Amino acid sequence: QVQLVQSGGGLVQTGGSLRLSCAVSGRTFSGYTMGWFRQAPGKEREFVAQTAGDGSTYYLDSVRGRFTVSRDNAQNTMYLQMNSLKPEDTALYYCAMSSTTTAVRYDYWGQGTQVTVSS
Repeated sequence: QVQLVQSGGGLVQTGGSLRLSCAVSGRTFSGYTMGWFRQAPGKEREFVAQTAGDGSTYYLDSVRGRFTVSRDNAQNTMYLQMNSLKPEDTALYYCAMSSTTTAVRYDYWGQGTQVTVSS
């Protein structure tokens, strides 16, 4: 059974930094695309960043240059380093894992962790 357990997050002032972690159990995640999503109150969930099995990364335009997604295949853990945080980054953040290596299908999800940026 694949499980994703998130940690990190919290309350920070504008311009501050936070790091989120997503630990995967039940499957070695090497080769699978992993992603971060967020959902703000009253808004739809949106893609934030992803790291593919080959280590390539992709970001939402509004976070590129401020957020960095990384993965430690030996630890089965993905990270999201968030710098220069803005109030508009406030949301519930989720990590996700693709269930296949040949396509991106986010079938596994973490429990979510709150990030709040005060102005």
